[in-house]
Amino acid sequence: MQQMLKQVQKMQHDMEAAQEELLHETVEASAGGGMVTVTVTGGLEVRAVRIDPAAVDPEDVDMLCDLVLAATNEALRSAQELASKRMGAVTGGLDPGALGGLGLPGL
Repeated sequence: MQQMLKQVQKMQHDMEAAQEELLHETVEASAGGGMVTVTVTGGLEVRAVRIDPAAVDPEDVDMLCDLVLAATNEALRSAQELASKRMGAVTGGLDPGALGGLGLPGL
């Protein structure tokens, strides 16, 4: 039991370290052939939105809104995928939420 507790504590520490690293990593996604590009951190914070001036058409603002929305959603999906891969590597595919029932602090 003591060995298992040490393993769980190490996994918890590794997860915290991975989460901290994710805050500093970014992913990018674009829409409209690169007309709109969104950068998001692994912590799901939108860091930048770049819009090519050619995408700005006062007669078709809805298209620009759609491009921003599509790029943002794709960037967020990519960031979530990055986080899932990193956490899966740390936990070995184990669901850390399932450990909460063990009464271990922080899980």
